[in-house]
Amino acid sequence: MTEDQAVGGSIDDVRALETTWTTGRIIEKELPTPSTVRLRMHVEDRHRHRPGQHYLIRLRAPDDYTAQRSYSIASDEDDPLVEFLVEQLPDGEVSEFLADVAEVGDVLEMRGPIGRWFTWDTTTPALCLVGGTGVVPAVAMARTARRLGRSDLLRVVATGRSADDLPYADELARAGATLAWTRTGTDERPAGPPTVEELMPLLAGTQVAFVCGSARFAAFAEALLLDCGVQPGAIRVERFGPSG
Repeated sequence: MTEDQAVGGSIDDVRALETTWTTGRIIEKELPTPSTVRLRMHVEDRHRHRPGQHYLIRLRAPDDYTAQRSYSIASDEDDPLVEFLVEQLPDGEVSEFLADVAEVGDVLEMRGPIGRWFTWDTTTPALCLVGGTGVVPAVAMARTARRLGRSDLLRVVATGRSADDLPYADELARAGATLAWTRTGTDERPAGPPTVEELMPLLAGTQVAFVCGSARFAAFAEALLLDCGVQPGAIRVERFGPSG
């Protein structure tokens, strides 16, 4: 991820925050779908975050072997807890532990908030084009926009196979997001990914576009935005998937 904009204070101050490990205690845990786990955590020595940032969560075995993974923040910074939505990936050391082993009350090593480039400053008109569990940063942006009374500055287009498969679908719908199902049609639109015709009216007046999702979705979304005439420099992409 390219990072070129500080969260607050000097760049050196931000980098110092990003390299400090702390701990987080799981306060709430639920499994909204068979392949995801939602965690709400109390983070010690917590620093304020911007919508679009993420944390590293690190696991440590008794022999000191460690594994870590980045997870986007779903919560608004005024939420007393930090919220994550984790997709359980095949053979994913961290995601499988969080879904199957971790319990309320467990304490995990954490580092963050991290990220400056893929953040919404809450004043620039923006569009989020997100898919699957890539909706998480858009949820944080939508929650922040609602709290600040700036929902008119943020437009969200979220894509999933169906309403049952897309995390936060009901919340995003209440926030006015455009939801596109690729496997099931509705009275409003046929099944299929978002189109140029759907995006063009939503892009009017926006200055930045955020894309988040799998590598395949991100490639599709970036190409779609370019087809809509969005300048490459205005597109910020965050891809996720199994790590090496």
